[in-house]
Formats: sequence, structure tokens, C-alpha cells
Amino acid sequence: MDEGSVRQYLLDKPDATVGQPFGQGVDVYKVQGKMFATLIKRAAPDGRLCWQMNLKCDPHEALILREIFSAVVPGYHMDKRHWNTIILDGSIPDGELQRFIDNSYLLVVEKLPVKVKKRILMLLLDGQGKLE
Repeated sequence: MDEGSVRQYLLDKPDATVGQPFGQGVDVYKVQGKMFATLIKRAAPDGRLCWQMNLKCDPHEALILREIFSAVVPGYHMDKRHWNTIILDGSIPDGELQRFIDNSYLLVVEKLPVKVKKRILMLLLDGQGKLE
């Protein structure tokens, strides 16, 4: 996925919004005011300038993904136990990136008030959201 398709996939989530509370150039994606992703263009560990995304992740799965994919590293400026940084260098299949985004979104939705969570999950089940 390129930066444009990642942006669209993030915004296609029910109640997803984007802002720049950390300053210009750092897009923060939220659901009901709770962050589930960031997107920024910055230098990768090898020095190349590229798009990177921070996503929330189950701590155990975060470690496994870092072992499997060289483009998955501990979350930049985030709690490294619960967040991964994904370097969008084309090495991770689109379906995997979508799964990472879906999981991050659902981890945040799970912590929302029951009424809000039920409404969002119904939107996803009714096909109005894009959870695949």
C-alpha cells in the first residue's frame, strides 16, 4: 500500500478522523477521540526518507511481528510495548498492512463505552465500514 491508499483505508473506518495535534506533517488518526494510528514521512533506520505508520498492537503480537517483518519496529515516540512503527517500504503485503490497521482500530474500539462500541461494530458488520 502506498501512502495515499493507507490514508484512505484509515479514514474508511467508522468514526475515523484525522488531525495534526503534534504539528504539521504528523497525521493522527482517531476513533471517538482515541488515537489508533499515526502517519509521518521520516528517515527509516537505513537513512531513506519514507512514510511510516504507528499502530497499536497486542504486546505479544507486536514482538512476533517485529521478528517476522524487518519493516516493523518498536513504536517511534510511543509505548514500545503496545505500539509498532510500520515502515511503508513495500515489503509488507497489502493484506497484512490492512490487518495491522484493523487490529489497531479494534483495540481502540474495544475500550470505548459499550453503546458507542456496539454502534461501531454494527456499522462494520453491516458493511458500512471497511473491516475485512
